[in-house]
Amino acid sequence: MAKVGTMLMMLKGEIAEHGMFPVLQRVAEIGFKAVEVSQVPMDEANVAGLEKGRDELGLDIGAISVTLTKGPMGGDSLDADWDKIIGDAKRLGTRYARVGMMPLTAMASLPALQDYCAELDAAAAKLATEGISLCYHNHHVDLAKFDGERIFDIVRRLAPNARFEIDCHWVQRGGANPVQVLKDYAGFVDLIHLKDYAIAPLPVEAIAALESRDMEAFQKAWSGIVRFAPVGDGNMDWPAIISQAVESGSSYLFVEQDDLYGADVYDCITRSHDYLKRIGATD
Repeated sequence: MAKVGTMLMMLKGEIAEHGMFPVLQRVAEIGFKAVEVSQVPMDEANVAGLEKGRDELGLDIGAISVTLTKGPMGGDSLDADWDKIIGDAKRLGTRYARVGMMPLTAMASLPALQDYCAELDAAAAKLATEGISLCYHNHHVDLAKFDGERIFDIVRRLAPNARFEIDCHWVQRGGANPVQVLKDYAGFVDLIHLKDYAIAPLPVEAIAALESRDMEAFQKAWSGIVRFAPVGDGNMDWPAIISQAVESGSSYLFVEQDDLYGADVYDCITRSHDYLKRIGATD
């Protein structure tokens, strides 16, 4: 069975305020068995906290985040921080590095995408020599097509050394069936992101905007009813999705929620964990 963990991106504010290890203690108390590191500085204090969380709490450090080249958003990159990335991964016992998104410029044309895929494939092959798998993570834009082929599928075809992290919410938001995509990627997908796809009730502000003929405000309210949500709070078929994720060979299932809409982060991840426990996904 794949291990169920949570994505530390959601907890980056808590980590900045309280430190890594106290946050990991809360995560372990909720019942998670693993974490994925994203949007959290991999400085010595945080890496040491992750190491302590592994040794004292039994948490797997399932994956760390990297980019291929140093960019404006910061973070460790394979071109500038290779030795550090390898050192961190081996220190933490981490077998997976993940790329959260390709540069937007790589999605602008097929030739640009092809160039990116070549870079991704070379990086994945090099990391594999160190025992680390490089996983590419999708968003809804990865379901756009060039010449009838989805970007995500082009990445798989042109970067055969890469592995994949399938984000089930973004697959659904991109108009595809998460269960079918997981079937299509059987044997290629090591990491999964679990976050629900919810539709909020139409806010009263939308009705007021429509009555006042403020169409810009109405469209903003209308588009805002599509929500990220704790697992089990939305409309996705999680028993089927998780069953297929495991059948397709996934090693980790990470709870994630991009926007909490003012809710408490620990409440959100607890709701997700408790739902997954009820359906037997944490066994």
